[in-house]
Amino acid sequence: ACVCEKNKRVTNCRVENGQCRCDAIGSGAIVDCTTLTSKCLLMKAEVMGSKSGRREKPKDAFEDTDGLYDPECENSGAFKAKQCNGTTCWCVNTAGVRRTDKHDADLKCNQLVRTTWIIIEMKHAERNAPLNTESLKKFFTDTITSRYLLNGRYITNVLYENPFITIDLKQNASDKSLGDVDIADVAYYFEKDVKGQSIFHNSAGLNVSIDNEPVKLEKTVVYYVDEIAPEFSMKSLTPGLIAVIVVVVIAIVAAIVVLVLTRRRKGKYVKAEVKEMNEMHRGLNA
Repeated sequence: ACVCEKNKRVTNCRVENGQCRCDAIGSGAIVDCTTLTSKCLLMKAEVMGSKSGRREKPKDAFEDTDGLYDPECENSGAFKAKQCNGTTCWCVNTAGVRRTDKHDADLKCNQLVRTTWIIIEMKHAERNAPLNTESLKKFFTDTITSRYLLNGRYITNVLYENPFITIDLKQNASDKSLGDVDIADVAYYFEKDVKGQSIFHNSAGLNVSIDNEPVKLEKTVVYYVDEIAPEFSMKSLTPGLIAVIVVVVIAIVAAIVVLVLTRRRKGKYVKAEVKEMNEMHRGLNA
């Protein structure tokens, strides 16, 4: 037996060829404990963990699922492009995040669209003095490269705009080398760490400390940018934007109506002129 340091959502751990190998809970997929486990397998394990071994909740109880669903994973651990919950289906990106409206089971998701840019935005608690920008950049760069094993070249920016901290992770499919961890998996581990729900064995979470001073994070939001724009319908637009679009459409329709009426009037006038000219010709011929 061995301990999977990078993932505690596993079972049946054993040593194979000197390496710790375990089975992912919920899927049974073999997990390599020397690197990060894919987000898809982690989500599947989390769903199974919430379904089993616990007292049933009262029917009116609810929880913030934080985008959690029971995903369909490829043998490689990647998300399948099409995900369903009963008869409702949607398409996802490589981070497993929905990128289309929800449809029936006939929905076609032709490809798994790659998330090439992940923006992690954090807000720290109110402080007497701002953090040191260089120390902050060093902490997050070192943490992401050492704790989450991400090659530093994929960390394109660490920005501090008091009280907001923004980290940019960019990774095209063509840039990614064999064995490189995926930025979507890194962001998932990071988000769980910040929320005190660490996936690492015997870890309560990430202790953010800048210049030996603990920093409390109040809010963390993760944004996803795909190489192909998402396909959301008008339903997902804000009411204000819809109102603007409606006003523009009404204005265009009004302009078309005015134009048609004007042309009709001109047409009648021209016909009348031609008629008068014909009568004049007939008069002259007589």
